[in-house]
Amino acid sequence: MADVSKPNFIVLSTDRVQLMIAASFGQRPSFLHWGSILPAASAEELACLSTRQWAFGGPNAVIAPSISNEFGLGITEPSGFVAHREGVDWACIFIVTRVEWHTDYDVSLHCQDANVGIGVVYRFCLGPTHDGLKINTTFKNLREDDLLIDWATVAALPVDGRFTRTWGFTGRWAREFEVEEIQAHRGSYLRENKAGRTSHDNFPGLITLAPFTHEKAGPCAGFHLAWSGNNRVRLDRHSDGQAFVQMGELLFPGELRLKANETYQTPSLYAVWSDTGLSTLSQTFHTILQDDVLDDRTADRPRPVHYNTWEAVYFDHNEERLMTLAERAAEVGAERFVLDDGWFGGRRNDRTGLGDWTVSGAVYPNGLGKIVEYVRSKGMEFGIWFEPEMVNPDSHLFREHPDWILEAPCVEQVPFREQYALDLSRPEVSDYLFSSIDAVVRAYQVDYIKWDMNRNISHPGGLGGVPAIHRQTHAVYDLINRLREAHPLLEIESCASGGARADFEILRHTDRIWASDNNDALDRQSIQRGASYFFPLRILGSHVGPRRCHITGRIFDMAFRVGTAIFGHMGIEADLADETPEDLEVLRQGLALYKRHRALIHGGDFYRLDTSDYLNVVGVVSREKTEALFSCAKLERHSTILPERVRFAGLNAAKRYRVQIVWPNKSPSITSPSIIDRADLMGEGLLVSGEALLHFGMQLPLVHINTCLIYHFEAV
Repeated sequence: MADVSKPNFIVLSTDRVQLMIAASFGQRPSFLHWGSILPAASAEELACLSTRQWAFGGPNAVIAPSISNEFGLGITEPSGFVAHREGVDWACIFIVTRVEWHTDYDVSLHCQDANVGIGVVYRFCLGPTHDGLKINTTFKNLREDDLLIDWATVAALPVDGRFTRTWGFTGRWAREFEVEEIQAHRGSYLRENKAGRTSHDNFPGLITLAPFTHEKAGPCAGFHLAWSGNNRVRLDRHSDGQAFVQMGELLFPGELRLKANETYQTPSLYAVWSDTGLSTLSQTFHTILQDDVLDDRTADRPRPVHYNTWEAVYFDHNEERLMTLAERAAEVGAERFVLDDGWFGGRRNDRTGLGDWTVSGAVYPNGLGKIVEYVRSKGMEFGIWFEPEMVNPDSHLFREHPDWILEAPCVEQVPFREQYALDLSRPEVSDYLFSSIDAVVRAYQVDYIKWDMNRNISHPGGLGGVPAIHRQTHAVYDLINRLREAHPLLEIESCASGGARADFEILRHTDRIWASDNNDALDRQSIQRGASYFFPLRILGSHVGPRRCHITGRIFDMAFRVGTAIFGHMGIEADLADETPEDLEVLRQGLALYKRHRALIHGGDFYRLDTSDYLNVVGVVSREKTEALFSCAKLERHSTILPERVRFAGLNAAKRYRVQIVWPNKSPSITSPSIIDRADLMGEGLLVSGEALLHFGMQLPLVHINTCLIYHFEAV
């Protein structure tokens, strides 16, 4: 039997990271340490070293934080758990009742407040192969009367006192994953998302870092909420000098009501610690996703080159034109042909037809069989677009079932793309959608679905007007899982008018995310770099767009468009009939380069380099450090006469490498001779030590803006 008079600690350790929790029976639990492993230090001595005392002007006793910072503690800062029973039983305090070990790296901490009748289980998993921490929390109503939960952070994780910088992730449609830096200040950094999806402007991720931390060195911590619905992300710096990160599901009034013995499990919070800079932080997130989240159906399969029809035809579908596009796509090297919006019902524009998931007889009188057969005859897989969660008012479905939508009683719908959101938590709606999608997938043996969601859910009232995003989000997961179970080889992409539904939980149910609707190659350099802090290249859709981007109006040559798209899951989204024969040849060569190196691009360790703002340098290095590929994109003019030297990362200092420029296929240098000529970088290449490449660097050639150089390194 446990000695309740003796302090108890939970200690989880890997080779590099350690989590310590004070968990004495009958006491409040609290985080003691999360960060670098301290192999010679005991939990007891850390508890002593962190002793705090009361100060004048405040309580005459130290109020220690807890894992949830619940109301009953009496802290004046933001609480991590807010619940009540119609206005009473709100001052809860969770006390440790037992500790349950699942493995050496996986533990559940059971707590309870017997007075208000709430049970809590905190589960902590520290990945032995990747050092990432996963937390989720389950709350249980132990009484007969209902418990209303208004807010439940997964955990109030402490922030290291050295971390005076905070990175949030914001943006907008067609400009996702922008990094926003906030310097330390007393108070709160708060982002709330009520879009019904992860959103364009409030990605549920946060990074905290020291003043001197950069890509290659320094301590930092990253946090990501794996949830595809409404969320709240906050960092609070308290007046006592402590700081905490809270992340959880943002709940509408009355949305979460637990009856007797019912439970609520929070989304998972993934937290990563790095002592060696931001690139290591990202590599850990990438490994978590690949090892613990993604379905293994695509783990060992090369990611096929996409051809997507959207920016070639929009809604102007025509069998002959599509077959011509399929032929040209196959000729340049596409391996998957995706028929985008416009193939169904009365869908001749974005105002009609959503919900009527049958092939349009007006456009395809004999169905899609002819196109599908032709696509497969060219050696390509067939994919198709759906937007299952939405309905147009101008559709057969809405006219038959106007009550199937989410809406707030007596409140007018917010106009948004002439469409409404269906209530998927209703079984009849989910069954209809499954039957409709399943019929198309079976009829044409569809290999791939681009699953889109093109509007925010502004007033998410379900049956009886009760807010429903919690149920709706789980219903989306369930519908996707049902389709995957029925079609074990079917792959699904998460698209939400670009990157508005991108998180680790949607990727537990899908295979790829569409980072942005914006195929502007210059914007994509920024978008893909921002996304890379959390997501690996193998799941980031990255397409070669048209010469003139329809969103920005900017024009880029084919070499820059291709060079940008290679570092991701590569595809094409352009009218190939509008491209010159010369540009089609450049595209063909670029796709061949991607295929030649995609095992490295998708399987290597990812690095971002610290450079001047006019450059974006990213790369991948094989786990054995025998091969690497780095992209160096010049985005703006530089103020110096010549560009800088680039010091690469991830290579083995003791090895010698053959360095070559493998993209573009002809020298982009403005003047000559340059380092390209002297080092024969576009020929046999240069043999040079890893030490020199890491610590001395390589001079860049003088090139025009919007030039993307790709360097290949091979150990000899």
